[in-house]
Amino acid sequence: MGTVVVMGTLDTKGAELQYVQRVIAESGLNTLLVDTGVLGTPGIKADIPREEVARAGGQELSQLVEKGDRGEAVTVMTAGAAKIARRLYDEGRLQGIISLGGSAGTTIGTAAMRALPVGVPKVMVSTLASGDTRPYVDTKDICMMYSVVDIAGLNRLSKTILGNAARAIAGMVANAGEEDVADDRPLIGATMFGVTTPCVTKAREYLEAKGFEVLVFHATGTGGRAMEDLIYDGFITGVLDITTTEWCDELVGGVLNAGPHRLEAAGKMGIPQVVSLGALDMVNFGPLETVPEKFRHRRLYKHNPTVTLMRTEPDECAELGRIIAEKLNAATGPTALVIPLKGVSLIDREGQPFWHPEADQALFNAIRENIGPNVRLIEMDTDINDPECALTMAKLLEEMMKEKKGGN
Repeated sequence: MGTVVVMGTLDTKGAELQYVQRVIAESGLNTLLVDTGVLGTPGIKADIPREEVARAGGQELSQLVEKGDRGEAVTVMTAGAAKIARRLYDEGRLQGIISLGGSAGTTIGTAAMRALPVGVPKVMVSTLASGDTRPYVDTKDICMMYSVVDIAGLNRLSKTILGNAARAIAGMVANAGEEDVADDRPLIGATMFGVTTPCVTKAREYLEAKGFEVLVFHATGTGGRAMEDLIYDGFITGVLDITTTEWCDELVGGVLNAGPHRLEAAGKMGIPQVVSLGALDMVNFGPLETVPEKFRHRRLYKHNPTVTLMRTEPDECAELGRIIAEKLNAATGPTALVIPLKGVSLIDREGQPFWHPEADQALFNAIRENIGPNVRLIEMDTDINDPECALTMAKLLEEMMKEKKGGN
């Protein structure tokens, strides 16, 4: 019988949490109630009390109560909740987790969920779920359900929503493992954008035919980080990082950046990686009117009504080449970099809107000047979406993974 952790602030959401706990129990599962409240008085007893959560977050509860600082209390309980959730999972006492709350409760509950591996059922009932959920979900498989009404008492609507959420998490936990996951194929992570789709599709089809399973990540900032989280978690054993475009947004200031540590995970974990320069010709913004004024004079391309692309300039491309070389030079495992000399995206080819040979050459030259001897550098007289380029990268990764396996 599985156990669902029910987490929340018992001083303000006690009745609602107890109702969720009861519905889950009616489904035949165990529950474990974790109290993340601080300043009020809980009306019911938790299995893991607030004192234990606060201590895990680095402070005694009495200190937080004495200070009366709500912001600090939320910060401490957020850290504590994450540690408690991970500990319970590692001990085999957590097969799923559900939480509910407003801004503070959502911050605490989703932090606990992000501390858990992908695949562990996670449901967050939140007053914020109809807005921007990226800070809460980040790279994990968190199911956020909008509460519609504030979580302030039980009524016919709130009971319906909370009951649905409780039965959802119960169903996930009770039926876990029914999927066919007994698959021993090596997992490969690949990055893709719309403008590199032909390349990634061709490479994926080749590798799948050779007995690999390929996970494709949309290089939207969160996508690249999700792939690297899975690398650190040990799921992914080889990387086909064709689309490194997230570095454009990190460097120039676009909306799809993955942070300054992108391109580090595979190198640190020592797994084979084949990297290319997919979509380094573009920085991403929202609708045209959202492009910052300082960029309005640049070469812009309306990809669709909600996405505007901006062509990277030679000085930016030179810096991108230096950064990518620096990241790959630090790799501890087999690493190769493929340069497609005739364009890095569907719209960076001769006759296309972002064709800019000077910018591409600045990118290529910076790589040549900075790449280390540990990186195998391959230059292809094709654009990135040419089938020859795609198959070269796929076969190279296949070769590297076989050599790595043989060496082990």
